[in-house]
Amino acid sequence: MLVYTGSIALAQKVPQRGSDTTLFGDNNQPTRSDYLAGFEKVFQTMNKVPLVTSSFTHLPDIQSHLKDADSVLEILKDRFSGNDRSLNIRNLQMYQSLLEELNNTMGEFGKTLNGYDQKLDEVKKEIRDLRKDTLMRGLFKDSVLRATFTPQLQTLRTKFKRADSLVKSNTAILNDLKARVSTNAITIEELGYQTEDALKTAGGRAFTKERLYLWEPVSELGRRPPTGGFKKSVNAEQKLAGYYFKNTRSKRSLLWIIGIVFFGWINFNFRSLKKLNKLSAIKEFDFKYVKALPWLMTFVLILNLAPLFDHNAPAIYIETTQFFLMVLLTPVFYKLLPRQIFMGWGLFMLLFLFLPIIRVLGLPMRLMRYANVVHDVVAIVIGVLFIQIRSFRKEYRLMWWAVILYTFLNVLAVLMNLFGRVTLSQIFSSTAVYALAQVASLSIFVQLTIEAFLLQIQGSRIRKHYPEHFDVADIKKSLFRFISVLAVLIWAIVFSTNLNIYDTFNDGLKTLFQTSVVIGSSSFTIGGVILFLGIIWVANFLQKYIAYFFGDIGDDAAFDDKGQRSRLLVTRLILLVLAFLLAISASGLPVDKITVILGALGVGIGLGLQSIVNNFVSGIILIFDRPLRIGDMVEIGSNKGRVKEIGIRSSTLLTEDGAEVILPNGDVLSKEITNWTLSNNSARINFNYKVARLEDPETVKQELKELIIANEQVLGRREVEIIMNLVSAGTMSVRIAFWCRDIMKVTVIEAEINNAIYNYFEQKGIVTQ
Repeated sequence: MLVYTGSIALAQKVPQRGSDTTLFGDNNQPTRSDYLAGFEKVFQTMNKVPLVTSSFTHLPDIQSHLKDADSVLEILKDRFSGNDRSLNIRNLQMYQSLLEELNNTMGEFGKTLNGYDQKLDEVKKEIRDLRKDTLMRGLFKDSVLRATFTPQLQTLRTKFKRADSLVKSNTAILNDLKARVSTNAITIEELGYQTEDALKTAGGRAFTKERLYLWEPVSELGRRPPTGGFKKSVNAEQKLAGYYFKNTRSKRSLLWIIGIVFFGWINFNFRSLKKLNKLSAIKEFDFKYVKALPWLMTFVLILNLAPLFDHNAPAIYIETTQFFLMVLLTPVFYKLLPRQIFMGWGLFMLLFLFLPIIRVLGLPMRLMRYANVVHDVVAIVIGVLFIQIRSFRKEYRLMWWAVILYTFLNVLAVLMNLFGRVTLSQIFSSTAVYALAQVASLSIFVQLTIEAFLLQIQGSRIRKHYPEHFDVADIKKSLFRFISVLAVLIWAIVFSTNLNIYDTFNDGLKTLFQTSVVIGSSSFTIGGVILFLGIIWVANFLQKYIAYFFGDIGDDAAFDDKGQRSRLLVTRLILLVLAFLLAISASGLPVDKITVILGALGVGIGLGLQSIVNNFVSGIILIFDRPLRIGDMVEIGSNKGRVKEIGIRSSTLLTEDGAEVILPNGDVLSKEITNWTLSNNSARINFNYKVARLEDPETVKQELKELIIANEQVLGRREVEIIMNLVSAGTMSVRIAFWCRDIMKVTVIEAEINNAIYNYFEQKGIVTQ
């Protein structure tokens, strides 16, 4: 580039001279087009500089992010440099998460800046390589040629100045940013070590005497408020939280997508029912939380799921989201809870706000401890009062246990505070608040999700013109079990995080699950096995209940819809196969080992294990396909009874005589199975009578229906069928069919209804034959 600078400057001064005969003496002398082609090559190289530098689009963002990062790191260094009481375990966990995000961000910035630097170096190299072009070097040395190409040289000078300016400015910017990124990386690493050390120290210090006993006198220094006070604390919290949210928004994008999908899902079902004029079909469910425009419940869902996506968020974020969740639940509880219990909820919300206010006020440590004791004692009093309310214990048993835990943790918080264990006191106090709040909100979450699925089932049934009424008890029970697992998981994450045992517990589980177990030449991990079983369990749940999403709950309503049944069957099969392959992959079992196992099974089958393998595979089919279940009344071949046990090799029937019949699973599947209770416990009962010809058969028919329905064991939603036919001029046949609620009581119901019908005939003077 220096050679070009001198050459271009020289090109502006064209000295007078005679014709140069030596320059053109060679027959292979360059032509004008050759020089113009050389200029074109130089122009292209110079034009690359603005094109390359204009591609550095992320530099302003990096500069802005680095400014924010510098501010955050200054706050963290300030907090670690002094004896800052904000270095509690919750904040240290947030600092650790924040430093991890900063480290990842600096790593991404470093890669981006190195990429830009590499592009700029490539352009610089191309410009340096122009010095090797002998054609253009000869032009710069020849005054006549310089005079000939004066316009091109002037253009070249302009382009060079622009390129040189861009290269110098961007080189300076890149070097400065790379230096700042490197400096921040070093600072982040140092702060990371300090944070990790502080967490270890805090964990051990929590069980030792950190401060004076609460009744011991404190020095004047201990009564002074920290410098900066309330305003400094709040500003620091806002800066840290703002940077955290700005750089971790991707964690919550999926959460918002779930909320949008949930809102659209509920709204679609309500609109479809309204369009079909069938909103009355969901009145029997008595929905308390699901509405046509579920704005409120959508935010309840999002805030309940938030801990799964960001369990190490800043304290101000956790406190804010939890408080918003409690505010959203307040109008719901106002409608559902008795006045006395609702007043307790209001007091709990006030106590909830008390803790973050104490934290950000920047009070002296002794005054803060007194304030915490007041908070914890009031919480204990309220908790004890509610524990003693019998109606609360009876109707809200889960919340009653949660209040017991809340009271117990507050008692521990008071004791730890009195004896100088301030860290433990803060842990127990905050854990008590969040544990109770999470139980209240997650109980709503479970019921909300169940109602949403029931709405989907009923909406699908209405759209497919299935009967509106169906048995929801078993469906609710199955959904409740599955959703409760998710709710318990969320509660356990929040609870363990507040107790500062989540990371320890998580690290312990990782170590346990990643431990290799070697059996022969094969090895596997405990985590792989658990993951395998978990995937299979989830897949089995989904293949079992996926039909519910389309309104098919296994009753007679969908029998005629053969197309849907076929599609569901194929979907279930594909789901199970994919889940099995995924489970095998997750377990870490190599494919060649699977081939060996299958080969060994093939040899075993060939050597006479057909019946054992047949029974084993049949047992798996019975367990997953469930043509019969424990407690079902079935007929298998000539055997009739209730299913007592289903095993891998055989199943057991309990007959009416009390005998236990053991049937190999292969025989169970190879024979015709009549399951009286597969989808319900009801059974059809038929009576046939011959009576003298009736004068008013319609009246008799109506009175017989009322007589039969009056029995509480008769299924009222299934119509009683009574068919009367003339057999001869003076004789009629009466055929009566109705449904019994419980197949186990068929014999008793048959006797009761039969006796009632004969008594009716006798009272009416109807002669039976």
